[in-house]
Amino acid sequence: PRQSTGSMLEKIIPYHNGMALAAYYLAVFSLIPFVGIILGIAGLIFGVLGLKVALRNPAAGGKVHAWIGIVVGGLFGFGYLALTIVIVCAAAK
Repeated sequence: PRQSTGSMLEKIIPYHNGMALAAYYLAVFSLIPFVGIILGIAGLIFGVLGLKVALRNPAAGGKVHAWIGIVVGGLFGFGYLALTIVIVCAAAK
């Protein structure tokens, strides 16, 4: 039997877990240099909140989106922050 399009889309896009969805998009846009500091850290925070929602309510889904927000957002957010600190320190010498 074929699944309806609605249920397939709900498995791909977690409409019921807005925190995880926001974390995913923030993490993707955290790839932009310097703006990525704010977006990445926000993606990390939203990812943790989205993961809590997904664990409390498995029907909401979004675990993968939340983990992408945590890992990618954290990596680029703090990576660009460290890079900015290095650049500012090097320029100050």
